[in-house]
Amino acid sequence: MLKKGSKLNSILTGSCPKCQNESMYSDKNPLHLTKVLKMNENCSHCGLKYQIEPSFFYGAMYVSYGLNVAVGIAAFIVSFVFLKATIGESFIAIVITLILLFPFVLRLSRNLYINMFVSYDPKAGLK
Repeated sequence: MLKKGSKLNSILTGSCPKCQNESMYSDKNPLHLTKVLKMNENCSHCGLKYQIEPSFFYGAMYVSYGLNVAVGIAAFIVSFVFLKATIGESFIAIVITLILLFPFVLRLSRNLYINMFVSYDPKAGLK
């Protein structure tokens, strides 16, 4: 399922979408909040420039919005339907969930966005 060459591998691991040999991020841990969006300029294996054009990742904001809506709906359903919380408690659960998952959603949205435009190339990075 997460074999090299699949989009899912690149999206979930944050690896280069073209060669999938290295992480796009300078710090792999998304919980280091000051470095959550620090990316390498290029892939050292295939040379892919991650910032494809100026302000490329502004489009990832739309992906992030969709992911946050999905996470919020899921948090509401779990708290309200399954845990039988009140409406107020469910909205508190939504806010807490969104705050806790913030760095993961940020990275996941960037990973999804760049993978919409760059495909895996098995010959990339071979020297």
